[in-house]
Amino acid sequence: MAQNIVIVNTGCANISSVKFAVERLGVKVEVSDNLTIIKSADKVFLPGVGSANAAMASIEQKQLVTTIQGLTQPVLGICLGMQLMVEKSAESLTDSTPCLNLIPGEVKRMQVGDLRLPHMGWNTVKPVAGARLFKGIPSGTYFYFVHSFAVDISEFTLASCQYGMKFSAALHKDNFFGVQFHPERSSDAGAQLLKNFIEL
Repeated sequence: MAQNIVIVNTGCANISSVKFAVERLGVKVEVSDNLTIIKSADKVFLPGVGSANAAMASIEQKQLVTTIQGLTQPVLGICLGMQLMVEKSAESLTDSTPCLNLIPGEVKRMQVGDLRLPHMGWNTVKPVAGARLFKGIPSGTYFYFVHSFAVDISEFTLASCQYGMKFSAALHKDNFFGVQFHPERSSDAGAQLLKNFIEL
């Protein structure tokens, strides 16, 4: 059965790469910031690159905040999109940016000792047992990351990753899922994860 898949046009770049990755699975997808279209979707993607405060300002300006907070269908935040799902982000230098508050947690600058930031490139991901988003993806599979900020491990961590510190590679609460890595740039494993999400 054809699904109605919508990528929220958050006003950030990089939306086209997520769209192409979903279309490669043979699934039709629409990019929209229309509240009615987003609400009526079967699955919603929340992509994002750049800074949390710029993305939140764009989402607020498009009056999307309460719409996204009220969604009951599965929603997948990707990279910055995942970070926007928690309570706040310490990414702006002056003060913390309030985020969408869908999943408890806070985005903080990574403390990685002598390692270089951003954490960029392939790294292994360990999902929690029985995580449906990672069905058919073995623990220790490599995914592609680009980020300097991360969410700590908590009861909402769906998968973890290690880079100078342990952090949440994926989050989950209710119908809200988020991944810190870029599935659209993560080869077969990324395609499998997108497929798993669409089939939830």
